[in-house]
Amino acid sequence: MSERDMKTVFEVEMDVRWGDMDAFNHVNNASYLRYIEEARVLWFKQISPDWADPDCAPILAAAQMNYRRPIGWPERLRIRMAAERVGGKSLTLSHRIESAAQPELLYADGNTVLVWVRRDGSSMALPDFVLRACEA
Repeated sequence: MSERDMKTVFEVEMDVRWGDMDAFNHVNNASYLRYIEEARVLWFKQISPDWADPDCAPILAAAQMNYRRPIGWPERLRIRMAAERVGGKSLTLSHRIESAAQPELLYADGNTVLVWVRRDGSSMALPDFVLRACEA
């Protein structure tokens, strides 16, 4: 999803940590997924204090990441997410990892698919709080 088509549902800034670096002095590819995970959790906490219900929760069904350029240290990042597709039981969130100081500097983009499941592992309808947040 291009930046101009992206209807942002959540945006957060975070700093690259020294421990995110690899032997080549840039952020390890796995850290990009952690940034996206942290942004998702912060968004869930913002839209509902009960998002992590003991009986049901979102699980990651798929993740797709386009690594556009290496991230160095120090750097402050801006993570932007948009509701790309809202289904009955799943939600596809597009994401962008940009430089907070230079938003035109795109480090990565892609999407994740989340499915809400009950404790027994069966899928369930998306919670109302998610549907409302994606409509806004």
